[in-house]
Amino acid sequence: MVNPAANQRVAAQGADPGQRAAQAQFDWQNGHCLDCGMTLAAMEGLQSFNRHGGALKLHRGCGSGGVSSAGLELKNRRKLPVPETGPAFAISTLSLGVAANLPSRTSRGGARNLSNRESDALTAPQIANLKGAEGHAKAVGLPFTRMQTIHWQSAGVPLEAMARATGRYLDLMTKWLARKGCKTAWLWVHEGGEGKGGHCHLLAHVPAELARELAAKQKGWLRRITGKPYRKSVIHSKPIGGRLGLERGNPELHAVNLEAALAYCLKGASPEAASQFGLERLEPGGRVIGKRCGTSQNIGAKARKAQD
Repeated sequence: MVNPAANQRVAAQGADPGQRAAQAQFDWQNGHCLDCGMTLAAMEGLQSFNRHGGALKLHRGCGSGGVSSAGLELKNRRKLPVPETGPAFAISTLSLGVAANLPSRTSRGGARNLSNRESDALTAPQIANLKGAEGHAKAVGLPFTRMQTIHWQSAGVPLEAMARATGRYLDLMTKWLARKGCKTAWLWVHEGGEGKGGHCHLLAHVPAELARELAAKQKGWLRRITGKPYRKSVIHSKPIGGRLGLERGNPELHAVNLEAALAYCLKGASPEAASQFGLERLEPGGRVIGKRCGTSQNIGAKARKAQD
């Protein structure tokens, strides 16, 4: 379905930055969730991408995945019982990984992040952490360039196992990028609810020259995580702004689209949090078991504090 505002989308070169930002937000508000298989309006109709292969500086020796919802050390994690077969069994031994670019840690969980804790909305502290992480990613040269949505329910992963599945996916992605000599940073948000079921929105830094290889790897990673054949439309992966290398070719336009992408990820905020941060788009975040959101530790609260 084509958005009626397609001719006024953020890619229009004649609009000033303020108009583009307003239009990007309008397009995202009138688009469809990526987990539903629909391309967001802010990504429609953009020109075919141009590669920017030599423009990105690659690094070696980066760490692997892991999550941090507020940069806190977590302890005494409780495990949920899992069946001996099926997707829950396939991911029952998975960890949430180690911190990107930081030493590995084994302690997880804690009073604030019990594996069976339930929530139905993002809180103000969580939103502050996610917004801070996005800004820090840009500051350290790892701006988010790709949005991925993983529909875990469609993949056969039960709600109580979604956090572990997301953690495993992040481990696989981060370690693969490390083998390619690339650092990365990411944030993610879980949502639930009737119809869509449990799913994850993920913003990550992926260099343009590795985007096609990454896309080819994703289905295999999901098969490893779930222990089942890949099902159509489980994952949707798009460059932010609809064009590879946009963060270098047109940083201003990329920033506008990234702002809209982050606002989309935050749409499941509580009314109080939305009011505090001036979020205009709100939708029910749905029931989530375990962690609701997180970041790679290289852009988490501790990493940001160390830079101050």
